[in-house]
Amino acid sequence: MNLRMLLSNLNLLAAAPDGVAKLRELILTLAVQGKLVPQDPSDEPASALLKKIRAEKDRLIAEGKIKRDKPLAEIAVEEKPFALPTGWEWVPLQYIGYTQTGTTPDKKNPEFYGTYIPFIKPGDIYPGYVDYDNEALSERGLQDSGRAAPAGSILMVCIGTIGKTNIIERDCSFNQQINSITPLCCLPEFISLYLRCPEFQSQAWSRSASTTIAILNKGNWEQIPVALAPLAEQFRIVTRVEELMRLCDALEAKACLEATQHEQLVRTLLGTLTSSTTPEELANNWHRVATHFDLLLDRPEAVDALEQTILQLAVRGLLVPQDPQDEPASELLKKIRAEKDRLIAEGKIKRDKPLPPIAEDEEPPMLPQGWEVARFGDYFFELCTGPFGSVIHKEDYVEGGVPLINPSHMIGGRISHDPSVSVSPAMAGQLGAYRLTAGDIVLARRGEVGRYALVTDDEDGWLCGTGSFFVKLHEVCNREFLGLVFEDPDLRKHLLGESVGSTMTNLNQRILIETPIALPPLAEQSRIVARVASLRALCADLRQRLTTARTQQALLAEVLVQTVAA
Repeated sequence: MNLRMLLSNLNLLAAAPDGVAKLRELILTLAVQGKLVPQDPSDEPASALLKKIRAEKDRLIAEGKIKRDKPLAEIAVEEKPFALPTGWEWVPLQYIGYTQTGTTPDKKNPEFYGTYIPFIKPGDIYPGYVDYDNEALSERGLQDSGRAAPAGSILMVCIGTIGKTNIIERDCSFNQQINSITPLCCLPEFISLYLRCPEFQSQAWSRSASTTIAILNKGNWEQIPVALAPLAEQFRIVTRVEELMRLCDALEAKACLEATQHEQLVRTLLGTLTSSTTPEELANNWHRVATHFDLLLDRPEAVDALEQTILQLAVRGLLVPQDPQDEPASELLKKIRAEKDRLIAEGKIKRDKPLPPIAEDEEPPMLPQGWEVARFGDYFFELCTGPFGSVIHKEDYVEGGVPLINPSHMIGGRISHDPSVSVSPAMAGQLGAYRLTAGDIVLARRGEVGRYALVTDDEDGWLCGTGSFFVKLHEVCNREFLGLVFEDPDLRKHLLGESVGSTMTNLNQRILIETPIALPPLAEQSRIVARVASLRALCADLRQRLTTARTQQALLAEVLVQTVAA
């Protein structure tokens, strides 16, 4: 019944968030509980298998090949997490074979390392395989202080990333972070899948101790209960698990292919919108996108792509219609120039250097009516650089002083206050040249180029920090529109392409000042900002709906998993 329910709901499970991973866990859970294949009354029971294991272990002890193991207490009823099918037995892990803890030969002795036997460390153990080629011991290194396990043994990390496990297909040595068990008279693949099942992994973590790093000592590891199936059933279980895991591989590959194809579809269809050159062409292309709206926007990353498309359309004049009655942007630029000249004449700001004229290749293909292309430097009064790191020292910072605004505080176009990044009022007085005023815009000078935030009345008097610019604008300028300009993916690509820096991207003043931007009339800027805000609210609502749907899907899958495993 459990298996039929599992197979009939594969698509539901696979479609849920982390669905295939949960499906793999469920398969292992069913396998080790004896619910994956039917029992056969004619199978020799696990109790008889245990006697054979004991006899083989005694033989190896008598021959001096392994050490005598200490007897363990009987497994208590409360330590048995589930009921076993007929013919199965609960046994401590130690009873299934012989165990070892790895060692690391002296790294200072090069004679201990060579090519004789692979030397496995936690980083060499992966879910699907073991990497045997990273490091190896010499024959002397193994004989002197190494520890080896034969092919068919199972390695498990018991220090640090507890639980990483896999079967080895060749003789290997291993370090002290790893324990091994070499099964006797059992199918190693069955023991390996048991050590990977959620129940054993949970037991491993719960029995570990932790100070700065989690440690599961060998004694506690050996005592973890294992549900041992009859040997014939072990073969049937392993065969069935391998079949179902291959099915999981196929589901993962299908999901990956679907995600790739979906991304290509979104990129292609949204690309037709941004390639539109006229409102009429945009309308035709939008109709094509709207036809596939439900198919396109069925995941959060597609909504993110749509929002980026909205920004690109907004700053190109394709989001709202033009109004011939609007005062053109050229008049706005004249007002800014006149006010800048007045401030220069009064000695309030420095005279700016003439900027190069807009080149032909910097002009957009189709400039909407009333728009004007200008250098960014034509649009503001002053561009100021925040203090360099050497200006402010560690001891200058105080809790709850005058805040400093760094790029990390610029989130979603707004300033996020961090009380720990502030200086005393006395230090703030020395940094008066970096004082922010309501209406300024702060920009990231390094790191995420194009990141910005608007300075409001709440941040008036705060300070521009290191790694930032701040811009002072004419009072008539629409700062929210300028923020959209800096969010435009194309502009950010331009800034990144023109940025300098190796380990960290840095943007200098000249690059920023000479950046060309297309400016709409001031009235149209307001309409664009309102339209973008409205569409972003719809995008946020759609994301929330998708998140809710995915959460419900995950809950449904979880209930199904619990039902199947019960």
